[in-house]
Amino acid sequence: MNKEPKKPKEIKCIVWDLDHTMWNGILLESNEVELRPNMRDILATLDSRGILHSIASRNDRDHVMNKLRELGIEEFFLYPEINWNAKSSSIESICSNLNIGKDTLLFIDDQPFELDEVRSVHPEVECIHADDYLTLLAHPRLNPRFITEDSKRRRAMYLEDIQRKQEEAEFQGPQEEFLRSLGMRFLISEAMEEDLKRAEELTLRTNQLNTTGYTYSYEELDRIRQSPDYLLLVCELTDKYGSYGKIGLALIELKEDYWHLKLLLMSCRVMSRGVGTVMLTYIMEQAKKDGKVLRADFKQTDRNRMMYITYRFANFTEISNDGQGNIVFENNLKQVQPFPPYIEVKVTVSGRKG
Repeated sequence: MNKEPKKPKEIKCIVWDLDHTMWNGILLESNEVELRPNMRDILATLDSRGILHSIASRNDRDHVMNKLRELGIEEFFLYPEINWNAKSSSIESICSNLNIGKDTLLFIDDQPFELDEVRSVHPEVECIHADDYLTLLAHPRLNPRFITEDSKRRRAMYLEDIQRKQEEAEFQGPQEEFLRSLGMRFLISEAMEEDLKRAEELTLRTNQLNTTGYTYSYEELDRIRQSPDYLLLVCELTDKYGSYGKIGLALIELKEDYWHLKLLLMSCRVMSRGVGTVMLTYIMEQAKKDGKVLRADFKQTDRNRMMYITYRFANFTEISNDGQGNIVFENNLKQVQPFPPYIEVKVTVSGRKG
């Protein structure tokens, strides 16, 4: 089951220029600009596929936001960068706010200079000339294999997270008290057949909090799910604002002498919620109850150092390292940290198979 990451990655966000790109005309010269043909349908269709939209435009922010509202499309755009900065700087900010990699971004502009400026600073960003916007719905990186309930709600979940961040910024008191005020519930369950589309999507989309970067297809995950030699877990996080969706996945091989954690990943959207170790703690507890030690695979990528640190802080030690970024950890489970006190953990797992 040594699988390599698939390339290229699916696009997570399209960043749009506005003048002569989103609409015909220049807004500062005339308020009578009109959306380009089929633009509204393209935005809505891509949004329904779980693809986010943002803006990088040299313009007057208030003027633009009023026009977007007037055109009925304001709701589609997250963290719009409407200013006089370089487009590459705007893209940097958008990626930071969305917490996604630049290699999952697509930038659209009508000016060759702007496209070249972004390519020169962010070569991993795919750039498309505005004249080609009608090809977007057929673009291979904009057609996910599955459209899950989580992908349909992706923009809504980001909007809920903006509310959380606003409340956090205004909160007076310790960080733990704020997290407690969210009323978070962490739900761990064995993956069911209906979870597998989202599980495949997680292996394709999750890069930072991912222990190996390996991808698994729906069919592979279904075989694993039904095997008595494996345990496939998914987790969901909810709070007072709603559900973050299915945000984590773990694949464990159940050996006679030890459990082997082959894959552990968590959506980067929950990085700031202090829940990143909950799934790992649960797996450690269960392996300990079964009288086993726990081994874990780690494959170094350009973005997953946080998961290496997570294992080390959880008292895992390296038992093999090939010098090429492939590491096997082991934990004797003599010390297992408890769940964070500000989160309720609910488990629906039947136990070891077989």
